Order: sequence, then structure tokens, then C-alpha cells
Amino acid sequence: MPERYVLVRWPDGSRQRIYSPSTIVEDYFRPGQRLPVADFVARGRAALTTASDRVEAAFGFPCQRAVRSMADIARVAAFHGDGDVTVEGIEA
Repeated sequence: MPERYVLVRWPDGSRQRIYSPSTIVEDYFRPGQRLPVADFVARGRAALTTASDRVEAAFGFPCQRAVRSMADIARVAAFHGDGDVTVEGIEA
């Protein structure tokens, strides 16, 4: 599957590189996009769940790296109640 990384900047200026096993993230995020933290978390969960489901359909098991990415997003988001997350890019 063609994996992607979503590069984001959190409200405090910290950056995160988020793994996806699928290009589906390109349907949820675009470079330059700014999203409230809660919206970013919800979109990330939806995108990565779909990506993991695609892996499961193809290989018979869900993608553990996508599950870790969801957990990483939730962990970082817990420190950023307000503000916007900026999608800085999507890379292969």
C-alpha cells in the first residue's frame, strides 16, 4: 500500500509526523489546512481507521502502525485544548 506521512504543527508550535498506511489521508487533509484540535483528532481517527481497514482487507490484519498513530494524535491533543492544528504537508 502507498504509505503517507501527514506533517502537522500543533498550537504550541511543536511538530508531529503522522504515519498512514494509505493515501486516504489525502481525502481528509490538505497542506495549509488549519483545523481546531478536536476536528483534527476526529478527522485523524476517521482517516487512520479507514486506512487500517484497507490494510485488513488486503492482508487479513489491521495496521498496528495506524493504531499507534491514532494513539499518538490523542496523546498530543490532550495537551492542546484550544487552538488550531496546521497541516504543513503530506509526504510519501
